[in-house]
Amino acid sequence: MPTDTAQQLQRFHAFLSGEGLKVTRQRQAIAEAFYGSGGHLSLRDLLDLARESEPSIGYATVYRTMRLLADGGLATEHQFADGHARFEPAEEGEHHDHLICLTCGHILEFESDAIEQIQDRIAADYKMKVKSHRHEIYAECLRTDCVNRPSA
Repeated sequence: MPTDTAQQLQRFHAFLSGEGLKVTRQRQAIAEAFYGSGGHLSLRDLLDLARESEPSIGYATVYRTMRLLADGGLATEHQFADGHARFEPAEEGEHHDHLICLTCGHILEFESDAIEQIQDRIAADYKMKVKSHRHEIYAECLRTDCVNRPSA
């Protein structure tokens, strides 16, 4: 179950404090945009959202803040097929995989016990134990609201 924005911001403040860093207006605006968004945001997406409340934010500040969050385990960075780094809030003890539309870019999170069991069995067959994994499925969505779907 996702953590609410207030809890994520508390974790963010505690992390910065533990690192001896200040909660600046710009970092706060970036964190609020990030944790309030639902995730899978590019740096450009985050910049645009954060500038709504703090217009002076620059791209470099967003980059440094997201690196800090990713390195601190508060954000997960993904490199999907579009070539842009995308970030989502990291949830302790939570895992999901991604289904990505190659046509419109829609990203769907899913969980599958069957996939987890299969990869554990494959690892065991090779005398290994899965510690983590990233599973991404690229497909073309069949949704009627797919923004780039060719008309029939």
